[in-house]
Order: sequence, then C-alpha cells, then structure tokens
Amino acid sequence: MKILAVNAGSSSLKFQLLEMPSEEVITSGLVERIGYYNAVFTIKVNGEKVSVTQEILDHKVAVQLVVDGLIKHHIIDSLEDITGVGHRVVQGGEIFKDSVVITDKVIDQIKSLNDLAPLHNPANITGIDAFRKALPKVIQVGVFDTTFHQTMKEDAYLYATPYEWYQKYGVRKYGFHGTSHQYVSERAAILLKNPKAKIIVCHLGNGASLCAVDSGKSVDTSMGLTPLEGIPMGTRSGNVDPSILMLISDKEDKTYAQVLDDLNKKSGYLGVSGISNDSRDIIREMQNGDHRATLAHQIQIKRIADYIGSYYVYMGGLDAIVFTAGIGENESLVRSHILNAVKVLGIEVDPEENSKRGERLITTPQSKIKAFIIPTNEEVMIAREVIRLEKN
Repeated sequence: MKILAVNAGSSSLKFQLLEMPSEEVITSGLVERIGYYNAVFTIKVNGEKVSVTQEILDHKVAVQLVVDGLIKHHIIDSLEDITGVGHRVVQGGEIFKDSVVITDKVIDQIKSLNDLAPLHNPANITGIDAFRKALPKVIQVGVFDTTFHQTMKEDAYLYATPYEWYQKYGVRKYGFHGTSHQYVSERAAILLKNPKAKIIVCHLGNGASLCAVDSGKSVDTSMGLTPLEGIPMGTRSGNVDPSILMLISDKEDKTYAQVLDDLNKKSGYLGVSGISNDSRDIIREMQNGDHRATLAHQIQIKRIADYIGSYYVYMGGLDAIVFTAGIGENESLVRSHILNAVKVLGIEVDPEENSKRGERLITTPQSKIKAFIIPTNEEVMIAREVIRLEKN
C-alpha cells in the first residue's frame, strides 16, 4: 500500500510517497516559496529531480500540484492508489500522547495549541486541510513531534517557575524532533540487541536536540517549551539567562519579541561566528584559523557534552550514543570532538569508521560505550504510524 508522508511549513511542503510495509521510497518532493509568484515545485521522477517554477499562492494549490504531479509523471495510476496520508505536526501539547486519526475535533484541538507553536502548528493545519479536501476518502493521521517525549516524568519536564503557569498555560518542556528520536533509538536498540538499552540520540542539524532514551522511552530531551531551549544551533542560542531579554531590550531599544527573534534567528553558529549558520562553513573557517568560527564550534561541543554527562547520570548509565540528521550523519569532525569531550565515560573513537558515512558503529571494541551513525527517517516513522492506525 502507498502512504504519503507530509511535512507542511509556513511556505513549504515536503513529501514522500512510500510503499508499505516494505518502506521503499517511491518518490519525494518539495514545494518551496508557497505564497509567491516564483514558487518552485520539485519531484523525483525515476531518480531525477524535475522542477517547475510558477505561481503557487497557497497550500491548496501546492497540494493539488503534488497530487496531480504523482499522476502526471505516472508515479501512481489514480488517487485510489494512495491508502493514507501522514502529517507531521510540531506541537501536540499534553492533549496528544499518541498519533491520531484526524477529524474535525482533532483539528480544533491542534488549533488550541497554536499559542505554543505559532509559527508551526497553523502551517501544519493548513497542509492537513488541503490534503483532506484533495483526498477525502483516505485516512489522514497526525504524527506529533512532541508525542515521543510524553513519557518524561515531572522532574524532567517541569520548570521551577510558579506552578500556576503550568496549570493555566501549559508552561513546561515538551521537546521536539520526537519522530526522529524514536526512529533512531528503535534502530539503535536493534543494533545493540537490547530493548532495554540506555541511549542518547544526538539529532544534529540546523535545528538540534538531544534525547535520553531508556528502554525505548524518552526520559529527557534538550528542547523545551519551544525549540529555542537546549544546545546552540544554526541560528538559535539554546539556553541563556532570561534576564538577557530585558537587558538587550533596554540597551538596543528593542521589544521582547524582537530580542526573542534575535535569539531564534541571529544566534547560535551564525551569531557567534558572524559568518554562517551552516556547519560546513564553520568548520572550513575554523580550519583556516578563524577564532569566532572556532568559538562557535567549541561552545556547541561543550554544551552537547554537558547534556550527555547529565543524561548519563540521570539514566544511571549508558549503552550508546547515536548521531543523526545533517550534521550528525555527515560531519566526522563534530562527532569525534563530541566523543572526545566525553571520553572520561570510557568512549574510544574508531577514526577510520568515523570518517565514513551511512549506518555504522564508530567506536572501537574496547570502548565501554558504543557510538553509532544512524541516518534518521522521519517519513518512514510517519508512514508506520498511518499503517498502525489504519489497521485499528
């Protein structure tokens, strides 16, 4: 059966069509710059990218392009070939503790969480609405970034703020990248042949988070109420003293919203280096001796090591560290620096294996804790959820 996995952003729409249960990717594509006259629709046909630039003023048009494109390029014979659609939804709050079949009530519940994810949830809903209209006869499933982290205990997800903030407004840590953390940790447990393994997943991309997984359950994660909390990222600051907002607001004559925007979009790699939010640029300039690029890298490595040490203690041990996502899968230097920063735990990197790409063990046989590269596949995880709920 063919399942469409969808990730709708405010101005973009990513998709994969998968053959299930074999988990074979039939095609994938992207609609960029939705809302503009020079939007771009790209779809893979027989392994080659086919792109068209045209006016795409809303998600409804984008979805119709995707659906029509699948038929036009003979990827499917008719819409009846699509068994179900799975939608990534960023924020599920405490309402959604599992993936769910989408209904009008579910849409209203997702909307009620918009304050917790004002940039993401409305865009996710727009994509869902468009696909429900385009494919009204197939099951539509919401898969939430936050669901995997609903197994955290209160001591891990509550902030030491007035408790009423949690009761009234849902102020707590929710965590994100849950679909990726779940997929990668499940795969790591298989490689370890240990379903009760203690694993730390490092999802390192332009957005980045760590997750402590004990016996298949998330027990802590670095992102919080929003994706701003945690380690420094491409443009996000990660953890900072909240008093910075008041100080910079006063000194720079900015509103709190403007300062928060700076912490989200002008910090991290970009803010410290003054060069780029791309790790490839940071590493290149670091190797050329640029101090601020080196500093941006070192700050992130230090913060990641802090989290690994904390999770090691919290879980009472550790079986494996796993690297995934763009940086985690592709930057051997970043991996080696992180593992060397926590070598006190008995980790020993295998330089030859670490220099390669693809799923593999990158520590020596003598290493007390194993480290792996495991490419993430959020789309497969979404498709699996559609199949699970379709059977129910």
